[in-house]
Amino acid sequence: MENNPLFKPGHTGCAGCGQSMAARLVIEAAGANTIVVNNTGCLEVFTTRYPESAWGVPWIHSLFENAAAVASGVEAALIYLGKKDTTNVIAQAGDGGTADIGLQALSGMLERGHDVLYVCYDNEAYMNTGIQRSGLTPFDTNTTTSPVGKASVGNIRQKKPMPEIANAHGIPYVATCSVGYPQDLQRKVKKAISIKGPKYIQIHVPCPLGWRHESNLTYQIARLAVETGLYPLFEYESGKLAAVRKIQPKPVEEYLKTQGRFKHILNNPEELKKVQGVADNNIQKYNLREESPSS
Repeated sequence: MENNPLFKPGHTGCAGCGQSMAARLVIEAAGANTIVVNNTGCLEVFTTRYPESAWGVPWIHSLFENAAAVASGVEAALIYLGKKDTTNVIAQAGDGGTADIGLQALSGMLERGHDVLYVCYDNEAYMNTGIQRSGLTPFDTNTTTSPVGKASVGNIRQKKPMPEIANAHGIPYVATCSVGYPQDLQRKVKKAISIKGPKYIQIHVPCPLGWRHESNLTYQIARLAVETGLYPLFEYESGKLAAVRKIQPKPVEEYLKTQGRFKHILNNPEELKKVQGVADNNIQKYNLREESPSS
């Protein structure tokens, strides 16, 4: 594997790109007998600049909105050829291509029951086209389409609950991951692939360019999102919450202060309280708080 990696170096991703780190972890966990369908987006652009490719597995580029639909066709073709049992199919897209423009195709794939793993690389905005807000952009984030000004403190909407939307389709496995927890990420990918039917995994991937953070802080920032409760890690199996990563919650300021996209609310107690409320709600909803050891 080391001599012939499935995700090769030399691509043109930004220094510290969480998405490139996660993509490598995903394909290494999935293995060589995998076909990847990738929609338009950062990952497609920086890994497949003609005539080169970073992918060591069969890889298909689809349109911005239809990775799930193309992957459904790939799965059907493999069944026809009698090769599905020995070949994994992964559809992957960014947060915009999943929660917004690709939601219809994803819903259809899940509803029809295709044996495909869908991976959403969640960097929380349309980074490839200019850092516009997506359905998975966090509350109060400063983006080019939710700018900060006298009448605005950033994005006015909460993150769309995509894992719950996927889970509502009655599929066998849904999970959230973070590039800050690579072993957990790869365990969940391997588990998903072992399960027959449609699976959905959403991976939190910091973007130094869009989030305006130092490129050497990607791993630290990813872990802080989990440790504050702003990005809970959990698994649903057959519709039921099966596992969560417990935390001893840190204040959300520890996460927010690392990124320029939240600079405008650091001295705004009212908005900080609202963001802390988002984390507190996650902690309560998923029972994330780790019990203190008894004395």
